[in-house]
Amino acid sequence: MSIQSATPAWSRLGLILALTLVLSACGSAPEKPVVQRLTWAGHPLGGPPARNPALKQAIVNRALGEWEYFGRQTVVFKGADESIPHVGYWEDDNQIYSERVSRYWRAVGKPGLNGMDCRQPWSAAFISWVMEGAGVPGYQFPPATAHSVYLASLIDEAIFPGRWFIPRRVSDYSPNPGDLICAPRGDSRPASFDGYVSPRALQGANTHCDLVVAKSGQSLGVVGGNVRNSVSRTTLELDGQGRLKPIPRRPWFLVMENRL
Repeated sequence: MSIQSATPAWSRLGLILALTLVLSACGSAPEKPVVQRLTWAGHPLGGPPARNPALKQAIVNRALGEWEYFGRQTVVFKGADESIPHVGYWEDDNQIYSERVSRYWRAVGKPGLNGMDCRQPWSAAFISWVMEGAGVPGYQFPPATAHSVYLASLIDEAIFPGRWFIPRRVSDYSPNPGDLICAPRGDSRPASFDGYVSPRALQGANTHCDLVVAKSGQSLGVVGGNVRNSVSRTTLELDGQGRLKPIPRRPWFLVMENRL
């Protein structure tokens, strides 16, 4: 009696199937994961830069250091309510803090201004000073006296590979430390379509951006200059997906992701 005839039919079938699967597995290449490329208003964004967590942390630390210098003023948004549980030092309290604001202005080519010039918004100068001092080169973050100026430049150049900051919609991205979150200042808001804003729409727009310094659960900590006349740390609420909740005083319209 041959071995083949002594082997039950169902067993031979199992051996054939097993052999087929082995040969199939050996002959097929492993599937590569599909990487979804980010886009902005239909335009592909450039590939990410080399990671540099130390530099990203240096940006956060520099902003936190200025918050400490100004007395740790704290702002809290809960729903539509805003409170200031701790008041720090203000831009025009004395010469020490006025001259500190002058340092921010020098980073954007305005050495003649200081904290006594209370009608001159210095929040963009503060962010520019933070970036420059942390080691961010001007081609990755151009210093500017207005947030709208550097935002327009960053969005315009985000199509190129290796850009450190890229635009993200508030509706589909959860901010992280090192990112910038931006809102209009005053009643005007830059025109947008489906959450996308163009560099042209930002021309002349009055805006404000804060730097994200902490994230825990549904709470986001940000630091910004010229917030209630000081360098303030603000606590914000996130929704269940980790996205910014809209609030009347800060109708967020843009997040600039830090990809370092």
